[in-house]
Amino acid sequence: MASKVASTREHWKRVATLGREAHAMAGGAKLEDIFTQIQAGETATLNLIVKADVTGSLEAVTESLRKLERDDVKLSFVHRGVGGITENDIQLASASNATILGFNVRPDRKARSWLRPSTVEIRTYEIIYKLLEDIENAMLGMLAPEYEEVVTGDAEVREVFRVPRIGAVAGCMVTNGVVTRNSKVRFLREGTIIWKGTLSSLRRFKDDVREVAAGFECGIGLSDFQDLKSGDVIETYEEREIPRT
Repeated sequence: MASKVASTREHWKRVATLGREAHAMAGGAKLEDIFTQIQAGETATLNLIVKADVTGSLEAVTESLRKLERDDVKLSFVHRGVGGITENDIQLASASNATILGFNVRPDRKARSWLRPSTVEIRTYEIIYKLLEDIENAMLGMLAPEYEEVVTGDAEVREVFRVPRIGAVAGCMVTNGVVTRNSKVRFLREGTIIWKGTLSSLRRFKDDVREVAAGFECGIGLSDFQDLKSGDVIETYEEREIPRT
């Protein structure tokens, strides 16, 4: 009982700390607004939440970002952590006016539902120099067109089948949206991107199908990936350019 009380106290202590951090940093600028503040002769502070797949990546990204600081642009790390982007990250980013940078990680389903009514900016990367290039270009007012990766469907791996001459096939339940054959795919394990590619096959029972909607089971084959485990998530998506305002 005592340990449970102590654990609860620690939880609320952390919530209070995050709240104070958010309040203190609420004046930060979004990535797209940085150059406007620089042009106005102001010192801009870019609030960041950085999430990465492993500790080594997190430290490399953080140290590389710190080297981009200038007299007129300061970086404030509201939070850094390992693992997928969560609803807590979205809430903290909203409270502190922070941009979320994800390296080899993605928002989970709950986080995406929090995103819809919010104005939180999430940028995800798999190549570190692209991440740094975006931040540097924002400082120079030269951000390239941004593409939004719209998730079209999620399928959870329930069972893995080994088929002769084909290899591993994932027996899945589509849990969100619609999974379409030949879609672009991210393969996620505990929120971390393990592999990217395309669906090579999509079946309902013995029939090849073009798409499978949420609530239905299906068999999914991936183009060149075999390391399938129960509980993994197959996320299909498409890219759409976001008009700049």
